[in-house]
Amino acid sequence: MTDIDIAQKVKANHIKKIAEKLDIKEAHLEYYGNEKAKLPLDLIDEEKVDHSNLILVTAITPTPAGEGKTTTSIGLNDGLNHIGKKSVVVLREPSLGPVFGMKGGATGGGWSQVIPMVDINLHFTGDFHAIAMANNLLAALIDNNIQNRSKNLGIDPRTVIWKRCMDMNDRSLRNIVSSLGGKAGGIPSETGFNITAASEIMAILCLCKNLENLQEMCCNIYIGDTFEGKAVYAKDLNASGAMAVLLKDAIKPNLVQTLEGNPAIIHGGPFANIAQGTNSIIATKMGMSLGDYVVTEAGFAADLGAEKFLNIKCRKANLSPKAVVIVATIRALKYHGGLPLDRLTEEDLEALEKGIPNLERHIESIQSFGLPIVVSINAFKSDTEAEKNLIYVYCKKIGVPVALSYGWAEGGKGCIELAEKVVAAAQTCESKFIPTYELEDSSLTKIEKICKGIYGANNVVLTDKAKKQLNKFEGLGYGKLPICMAKTQKSLSDNEKLLGRPRNFDIHIREFEIAAGAGFIIPIAGNILRMPGLPLTPSSEKIKIDGEGTISGLF
Repeated sequence: MTDIDIAQKVKANHIKKIAEKLDIKEAHLEYYGNEKAKLPLDLIDEEKVDHSNLILVTAITPTPAGEGKTTTSIGLNDGLNHIGKKSVVVLREPSLGPVFGMKGGATGGGWSQVIPMVDINLHFTGDFHAIAMANNLLAALIDNNIQNRSKNLGIDPRTVIWKRCMDMNDRSLRNIVSSLGGKAGGIPSETGFNITAASEIMAILCLCKNLENLQEMCCNIYIGDTFEGKAVYAKDLNASGAMAVLLKDAIKPNLVQTLEGNPAIIHGGPFANIAQGTNSIIATKMGMSLGDYVVTEAGFAADLGAEKFLNIKCRKANLSPKAVVIVATIRALKYHGGLPLDRLTEEDLEALEKGIPNLERHIESIQSFGLPIVVSINAFKSDTEAEKNLIYVYCKKIGVPVALSYGWAEGGKGCIELAEKVVAAAQTCESKFIPTYELEDSSLTKIEKICKGIYGANNVVLTDKAKKQLNKFEGLGYGKLPICMAKTQKSLSDNEKLLGRPRNFDIHIREFEIAAGAGFIIPIAGNILRMPGLPLTPSSEKIKIDGEGTISGLF
């Protein structure tokens, strides 16, 4: 049975019924059809936030075999509701880039999914469109000011770092020349596109407190310099008001449901390999205001999503998880142990044992934050009893609880053991997380603490270009900002070919970018790009729609 078959067997509740589970009055709902709605920000209750249990779901280093972090998050939420806990799952919105590229849909799998899947995976409530338009409005205003002879700020086009964005993988737009066509076309300049998930506007939306704060953060976006070397910001172009207006609805979280009719809030969608990788602060606090437990995930593995969730998002929002779930699969661990993709369904205890150090590294990383951990093994039919036992023995040896998760096959019932162990772990949490670095540390020290303490690197090596950029950003007063690493998700190192737990490696910082409005510095390591490309065979090739409007191939 496919994901779409499962979804069609389930009759979705009217979103009003989901709201009733959370004690939300109908008057507070802004309907987008019968199965989704926007939630107003005044539902956030900081006192309730302080008493809610935030559960972070992260994972081992991802592989082509897949780990099922979103599936586990949804299954865990349903499992918590099964054991009598008032739980809400809070997730990121999918980007069209991966949907039509390599990854496909991002709404979970099997019986652990959020619905309406097609809407969520496609345009949903228009949040990504609004973010792209706000981003591109600023780009247009910059070019217009450069072209304007009477009111220009003297912006040097060669220094402009602000790029346009679109929600699609399109490598041909990474580096382009714009404003051709003679005098009427503007001043030709070198520029490019980022994917919307990597836009600073996405980061701002996910880190702001409210519309007023969003507008203020947009004011502080650094865009380039004048010919005299003076920094220019979005506020100098009077851009932030119009940008905020474009985002007035996008700032509101989206309420949907799981296949089992439990509440799900989906909002924001930054990638974790090139941005902060977590849903919005507003959505997380909304969930914590409405539920006793909130299950949320951070993109990719613990070295990227979880690190940024804690050091950037939680620091900004004054939040701290009560427990962290690290998702792994036996087949993915065997891949990290050197077994080829076409043999992952075979029992191979030797390969599994060789792959466990990857899980070990991520456990150590989360332990450095001082938070309780539960390992969740996302189970498959091909997993043998001997392989499961090996994981159990390892986790018992290091004193970390472990549970098998059957969310894909059984939904919430298959995650009851995981839910019970997560509740038990959360009850042991006695203090807030310990940050990896202090904001008063130098930028280079922060980077070194992440690379050595979280990745296991020996050293950090900066190119001459990176050194020059970092000196400039620190000279502008940004030295006390947190760090948002841009690095491959496929390895703990900056080399995607180094699987398992690499040792004796350095992290090479190619260049820096600044997100002054969002409030962090972005070191770009290795060959990571902020505009991905499509794979040789994109997922889009499988997607079809028939005369009745039924979509296939999206899941």
